[in-house]
Amino acid sequence: MGDRAIVTCAVVGAEVTREQSPAIPYTPEEIARASVAAWRAGASVVHLHARHPDGRPSQSAEHFREIVDRIRSAGSDVVIQCSTGGAVGMSVDERLGSLVAGAEMATLNLGTLNFGDQVFVNSRPDIVRIAGRIREKGLVAECEIYDAGMLETLRWLREKGHLAEPYHLQFVLGVPGGMSGTERNLRFLVEGMPEPAHWTVAGIGRFEMPMAELSLKMGGHVRVGLEDNLHVAKGVLAKGNEELVAAAVARVQASGRSLATPAEARAILGIGIGKTRRTE
Repeated sequence: MGDRAIVTCAVVGAEVTREQSPAIPYTPEEIARASVAAWRAGASVVHLHARHPDGRPSQSAEHFREIVDRIRSAGSDVVIQCSTGGAVGMSVDERLGSLVAGAEMATLNLGTLNFGDQVFVNSRPDIVRIAGRIREKGLVAECEIYDAGMLETLRWLREKGHLAEPYHLQFVLGVPGGMSGTERNLRFLVEGMPEPAHWTVAGIGRFEMPMAELSLKMGGHVRVGLEDNLHVAKGVLAKGNEELVAAAVARVQASGRSLATPAEARAILGIGIGKTRRTE
């Protein structure tokens, strides 16, 4: 399936608000509806955060369960990935609330970084704890890499047995405080992977589509969505996540690669093969 390209949609995140875009979903019903719309537009994976009805970020298991149940009740077979990043300032206990039944993947942030004017804290003990919970739940970890040093953390996790295949890498480029979304940076990160792995690029803001195009050329996968970027063109707000997914799908087609279905994405990512589950 080397020509298959996975499109992931990050439908809401923890930071963006309706003051910035009226398309931002808040309630579990709205987030699930946005996820299904992204799937119908061609996304094979949805990356989920949750919100309180007033827009505040939530890692409540109740909220995540409702989102997952609503997605499945709508007949969607999209791959469900839940965030353990939550929002800046949340405790690890709070962040782990997202790992509910029905999740298939979970994010694993591999280091601390300046996140705009805030600090997103991920100490090594916390990373190990989150990795262990992901493993216990039988989920595939998506390792979030914002800076080159996080590849060394990945190597250490592998050597110490805290992370095993299957896992997936995501290079998040363009966060103020992390590496910028440039071709030089992406090629440097891909060349620095400690072992061959499947990988995705999430370009933040104006980097979203240029990084998508570059990733497709390099054999990687693509993430888009309102969590990362609010605009479909300069100065033009996207009407919804599905519009950004459609733009990514068009780029997959232009690249000469084939769009992965959810079933194909599961096969590529190793979901359901049982290797992530802890043996006692």
